Amino acid sequence: MKNALVFILIAVSTVGALNARPSAGIWNAVEHGAVADGTTLNTEAIAAAVAGIKEAGGGTLYFPPGRYLTGAIHMESNLTIHLEAGATLLYSGDAAHSPVVRSRWEGNTAYTYSPLIYARDKENIAITGRGTIDGVGRNWWWRNGNYPHERQQEARQWRIDWAALRNRINAGEEITREDYDGVIDHLRPSLVQFYECRNIRVEGVTLRDSPMWLLHAIYSEDIEVRGATFISHGSNGDGIVIDSTRNARISNCFFDTGDDCVVIKSGRDGEGRRIGRPSEAIAVTNCVMYRGNGAVVVGSEMSGGVRGVAASNIVTYGTKRGIRFKTARGRGGVVENLSFDNWVINNARNEAIVLHKGYEGRGEEPVSERTPVLRNISISNVSVQGAREVVKIMGLAEQPIEDLRIHNLHGSGHNGMTVEWVEDFELHNVRIDARPAPPPIRIALANRVTLNNVTGATGGKEPALTLHNTRDLRLFNSRPRPGTDTFVQILGADTRNLRLFNNDYTAAKRGVFIGPDVPAERVVEE
Repeated sequence: MKNALVFILIAVSTVGALNARPSAGIWNAVEHGAVADGTTLNTEAIAAAVAGIKEAGGGTLYFPPGRYLTGAIHMESNLTIHLEAGATLLYSGDAAHSPVVRSRWEGNTAYTYSPLIYARDKENIAITGRGTIDGVGRNWWWRNGNYPHERQQEARQWRIDWAALRNRINAGEEITREDYDGVIDHLRPSLVQFYECRNIRVEGVTLRDSPMWLLHAIYSEDIEVRGATFISHGSNGDGIVIDSTRNARISNCFFDTGDDCVVIKSGRDGEGRRIGRPSEAIAVTNCVMYRGNGAVVVGSEMSGGVRGVAASNIVTYGTKRGIRFKTARGRGGVVENLSFDNWVINNARNEAIVLHKGYEGRGEEPVSERTPVLRNISISNVSVQGAREVVKIMGLAEQPIEDLRIHNLHGSGHNGMTVEWVEDFELHNVRIDARPAPPPIRIALANRVTLNNVTGATGGKEPALTLHNTRDLRLFNSRPRPGTDTFVQILGADTRNLRLFNNDYTAAKRGVFIGPDVPAERVVEE
């Protein structure tokens, strides 16, 4: 027993020495002047500790349990911020403690008040532990202009002024730092932001109630986010935003957000195309997502392009949407080579899966650099239950979505699947259960379509599958659900070259209905 007691005393004294001695590489924030009472402002004490770690060549700034009120913390290379369980950083919400920094705001270059934790052009940095980073977002959300506040009208004017400045930015005008002075109070900071950084790790911590986005990586490389929690329900409360960043890995995280959970962006409109830095080589896996607008989202600011994304093993509960692509005419950008596999989407309040190229409702225009491109996208092994709409896919007349494949999807919802303006589109092993009207599966204005083992259930008079002005289609190995009235309905004078073979229609009252505007020779049944 005596030897055990000696060992414990040695261990405790060793840990204490590590926490107190800068030479050991661990700087205890409290022992360097921080006060963990939740009311004392610790900005200067924390900055001094960071400066000391920089001078030492690197180390860990350790926060023991307690509540630390602070302004902005600017990281240095080779710095780890470690928050012990029970430790909370609280953002003061006072602009005087948040110096103006270079950033990106909804896809355009901007100067904003500093995030609580900010790093620019740093490397080998980390935020770890079981503690919490709290943006105290209620101090900031009113600046959007959407929240009751005595300065609400002023905040709304800032929004108008920012829209005007953003138009000048995208038009290529020369913009100075001073041009942002009139709008900076509208441009709420993210909670944690990495700008032009390399080799980043965020692990274990909880980020909550951000002024805007929770974690934002811009022009950065090699970022890993693991086992972290993201909770925010204020204005623009996105969880993780990957923005013109490459080599990002997000795993084993939990999200409960008021906006998108994980969103991938790469700049907005004219400026985004001129900069031309895509987001690429991104993996999202083993995450649970609650209540956000979208679970994993691409866009809408994706003018620099997005490529090489894999999102797998995702469970969502009550998000408005699960898998979402949103872009618009005028954005431009190429989105390609993406895979979404092994998803469970529960109670999506809007579409469980949505690819939409008409996000802002702009009218048709000639194909140019302003035209967004979506191509080579795979969605597989998805279970959807209780969605308002299971799948919605909307390309553009002048630029259809290209090479889209959906394998092994079983979905139920109020509405089923709608597909328009796609080319090289495949459905394999797909079952959609929806209410009678509209049809569970509707495909229109599509070219080169493969439908293999596809079925839908209505319980009413509507056909299970409607094909409208579709060309070069193959439907095979499919059969209706019992009780189906009409399995396949074919409409549209532009219908061409449809082949239906190896299908079993015996469970339906009528297998195929061909509309009077479809010439008989354009549909071949075998």
